[in-house]
Amino acid sequence: MATAASIPTALEALREDIARLAAPARRRRILPFGVEPLDAALPGGGLALGAVHEICEGGIDAWRAPLAALFAAGILARLKGPVLWCLHSRDLFAPALARVGLHPDRVIYCETFKDAEVLPAMEEGLRHRGLAGVVGELGRLPLTPSRRLQLAAESSGVVALVLRRSGAERDENNAAFSRWRIAPVASADEADPGLGRARWQVELLRCRGAEARSFVLEACDAKGCLAVSASVGDRSRPAAGSLRASA
Repeated sequence: MATAASIPTALEALREDIARLAAPARRRRILPFGVEPLDAALPGGGLALGAVHEICEGGIDAWRAPLAALFAAGILARLKGPVLWCLHSRDLFAPALARVGLHPDRVIYCETFKDAEVLPAMEEGLRHRGLAGVVGELGRLPLTPSRRLQLAAESSGVVALVLRRSGAERDENNAAFSRWRIAPVASADEADPGLGRARWQVELLRCRGAEARSFVLEACDAKGCLAVSASVGDRSRPAAGSLRASA
């Protein structure tokens, strides 16, 4: 039970947390996707670095999250430095990451199979400014741990990507800057299905300072870049590799 003496201390700690969350956002670096409709939908014109982003997957293979992992790898392929990848299951296929531009030599694997161990490993990694990013595979991302990750990411400027491998259908109340869902889309070439570049439905489910949107895009190429599908273009809807600084 809180005492009268402890209340001012708790309020002051809360004010400090709010100040730390608000202040870095004014000078946060941005990584554009290079896809005009997608970048235009995001505050600052791209993915905010020094922040936590939650990625889940739709479809029958959602529990393994292969497309979510490739989406994360494509982002990190366009950043410089090593990557800390905290494994939730020992099924990450390094050659697949290499195909979207994230060479295995850049990846440091932290093998731990419990959320309770993944979260502190991610937080420790986020304190190292030399990393390109930190990936963590989690079943859940509760509010308090997500706030700790967000504060650590803002302190170092390192991006944190949380892959939700289970329970992804639940949109939890947490401090993640944005939440994405990646799902497969049928081949554009009906005559020769599966021969062209893979396509994804990339959904921005929520993001600070932006509306929910959905895009049908060509999957990451060998440099980690997405592209607008030539056959369908942008299907954005309202909700029912260079860096730049965000203003």
